[in-house]
Amino acid sequence: MTPDQPDPPRLQAPPVPAGPRRARAVAWLAVYAGLGLLPLGVLLADGATPGGGFVWDFALALGFAGLAVLALQPAVSARFRCLSETFGADPIARLHRLAAFGACVLVAAHWAILRIRYPETLGPLDPRAAPWHLTAGRLAFASLATLMLLSLWRRPRHRSYEQWRTGHAALAVGALGLAVAHALGATPDGRSPWLDGIWTAGAATGLVAVGYLRLLRPLRLYRTPYRVAEVHREHGKAWSLTLLPEGHPGLAFRAGQFAWVTLRAGPWAGREHPFSFAGSAAAAPVLRFTVKELGDFTRTIGAVRAGETAYVDGPHGAFSPDHVPGATALVFVAGGIGVAPMMSMLRTAADRGERRPLRLVYGNRCWDNVIFRDELEALRSRLRLEIVYVLEEPPEFWAGLTGVLDQCVLRQAVPPTARAADFFICGPEAMVEAAERALRALGVPRSRLHSERFELS
Repeated sequence: MTPDQPDPPRLQAPPVPAGPRRARAVAWLAVYAGLGLLPLGVLLADGATPGGGFVWDFALALGFAGLAVLALQPAVSARFRCLSETFGADPIARLHRLAAFGACVLVAAHWAILRIRYPETLGPLDPRAAPWHLTAGRLAFASLATLMLLSLWRRPRHRSYEQWRTGHAALAVGALGLAVAHALGATPDGRSPWLDGIWTAGAATGLVAVGYLRLLRPLRLYRTPYRVAEVHREHGKAWSLTLLPEGHPGLAFRAGQFAWVTLRAGPWAGREHPFSFAGSAAAAPVLRFTVKELGDFTRTIGAVRAGETAYVDGPHGAFSPDHVPGATALVFVAGGIGVAPMMSMLRTAADRGERRPLRLVYGNRCWDNVIFRDELEALRSRLRLEIVYVLEEPPEFWAGLTGVLDQCVLRQAVPPTARAADFFICGPEAMVEAAERALRALGVPRSRLHSERFELS
């Protein structure tokens, strides 16, 4: 921001959705289950298949259930804020993966029963001789299985995030379209006319969700660009980017939320990456993200220059102290770059004049990797903040805690008097899971543990 530019008007963070999150979550899960079971209900109400018998009807029901779950997948992953505000990013990602696995198991069981009891219904494997709907079903299952294998394979092989996402989307759309085609062609004569309508509507809903995510939302982002105002190098191979809205009011967010950020590409390129807001929510629409050189994209973050265009899709997630206004104290447990959303929470708390007791337990490999260490010390004078640094490889002068964020370390870092707080935990997946187990073993109820996991991007 240049000296002659006026500060943009500050934006108020969106209000926390009304009603308890648990009640909203139960309501959404009921909707999900109802939509998933709707085709099966229509099948049963129609008397299943006349003369088919229990085993045949059960095999058909498994196929219906698998397709219904698959049809709901695009809506689950389309980044609707009503869902992310209710469940948070991590639970939605886990539901998406679990549902994909469940759909694969259901379809495999559907095929296995038919193969064992009714092999004549499967026809020949040769697509030139087989009915078209059977070939469509085989291709749908092959696409779904390939999608799952590639998702599992990406992490250990560190495949390109952009390539993986493009392939993931193509396989998902292909599997859904082929599965619906199979259902329309394979459902026996005399079926309820509602079934064709349900499958068509399910396919249309999935395609609309994909279209919204890949076409309509990028159009909105194209009309609301951001400009990179500053690129600042931090400790620990991290970089902080400050973004300003260009020609629009910008967006407001809650401390701890995240956004999908596109740099050096257009919003239709599919090259967005999830980054937590690191700046104060009270400073919006000025946005700040801190990114560490870890993944295939983030290793290039230092090459970004002031003046470049960026696109920001957000805010998303429910990882925020705003969701627990009644908490008497807050404890932040961060590993590495997982401190970024914690800095947003601390900066926001300082700007709001927060007076509750705060504690940050911050784990790193070595002292040189401790991001924000200068500003963290300065925040002590503005907040009732205790900071506990934990190093795996401490220097000779080190007098603090050493090791990883396990039960032994957390027992020392969080004394019994501080365990009545709400805990916010962020970092790599293994670190978050270890910290959750340790804190539960120390008597902290699961309801007061709020977590977010970081992945390479």
